[in-house]
Amino acid sequence: MKPAWAVGLMTGTVLDGHIDIAMIKTNGETIEKFGPWGFAPYAQEIRSLLRDTLAAAVRWQFEGPEPDIFRQAEIALSKAQGEAVATFLNEHGFKPSDIAAVGFHGQTVLHRAPHDGVRGKTRQLGDGRIVADIVGADVVYDFRTADIDAGGQGAPLAPIYHKALLGKVNAGRDTAILNLGGVANITWADGENMYAFDTGPANAPVNDWIRAHSAGEMDVDGRIAAGGSVDEERLERLLAHPYLSRAFPKSLDRFDFPASMADGLDLADGAATLTAFTAGAVSKALDLLPQRPTRVIVCGGGRKNPQMMKEIERRAKVEVVQSDAVGLRGDAIEAECFAHLALRSIRDLPLSFPTTTGVKAPQCGGRLAHKAII
Repeated sequence: MKPAWAVGLMTGTVLDGHIDIAMIKTNGETIEKFGPWGFAPYAQEIRSLLRDTLAAAVRWQFEGPEPDIFRQAEIALSKAQGEAVATFLNEHGFKPSDIAAVGFHGQTVLHRAPHDGVRGKTRQLGDGRIVADIVGADVVYDFRTADIDAGGQGAPLAPIYHKALLGKVNAGRDTAILNLGGVANITWADGENMYAFDTGPANAPVNDWIRAHSAGEMDVDGRIAAGGSVDEERLERLLAHPYLSRAFPKSLDRFDFPASMADGLDLADGAATLTAFTAGAVSKALDLLPQRPTRVIVCGGGRKNPQMMKEIERRAKVEVVQSDAVGLRGDAIEAECFAHLALRSIRDLPLSFPTTTGVKAPQCGGRLAHKAII
């Protein structure tokens, strides 16, 4: 298949209030060209609706019928993202017919990894048919369910794209990609093989801690954490959590490591300790890889937190490099990933692998919503 333009969409579990949109030209294996990218803000009522939806998901825990708010939120976010893509294409001079597909991740509200022989469960809100009708293009969505149904973790899905990025910047075996979203995940490649897993929390517990103290939506530039002191004794206990030393593949939900880990500390010391915990978890993750990288290329929102970056460099004893510094677009990578995965899905190429999600054999995935024929 010749490379084609695709649009990718992502809204992370940190609920930062906007939709990431990015275009790339890809055949699902290599990246020929990076296209335009940007953000589209969610209306405040949708942000509030999604927060209420996440709270309902925590109470639900896959027990009984889904909360009614799920469908309400699904329709609202699908319409918002479809309209955002239509506006984005128009602003950048593209027609719907210029793109092969839209990769629509949707909003993760709950994720439970397999454990003790029990199959995992995952729920991403997003109706691809709504997006396809609004944009006028084919939409690939529901990327994780096939992997879960095949016994995989359902996450992370970014590794196959991260591998393509490592190849594009000619990175060697000394280099891994670290994504700092709500949860952090690492990808390292050794030739054709790749290894990836969720390392632990990243921004989610810090952001939740800041919000719980009415100090804003996030720790902007890590200033609050930088003004506090790490509770090293507590940190040592937190880093003894069995997940962190467990062999991969493995994955997390954003609530598996909550802000309450810092309960009893003041605002600054709590932020400092949670930030240091993210870094300590990364260090333990690097130890699990077949070869410990000496350099990590960091993408995701956490790379904009200087205190988090400093803690990772210090505690993980690794060179930390901004993705932007090696020619990648740190704010666009997650959305680009789902453009890439959409093309792979259309081509029936696998999205997940035994060394990324633990699925027994490479697994294709994604559901296709065709554009309306007029």
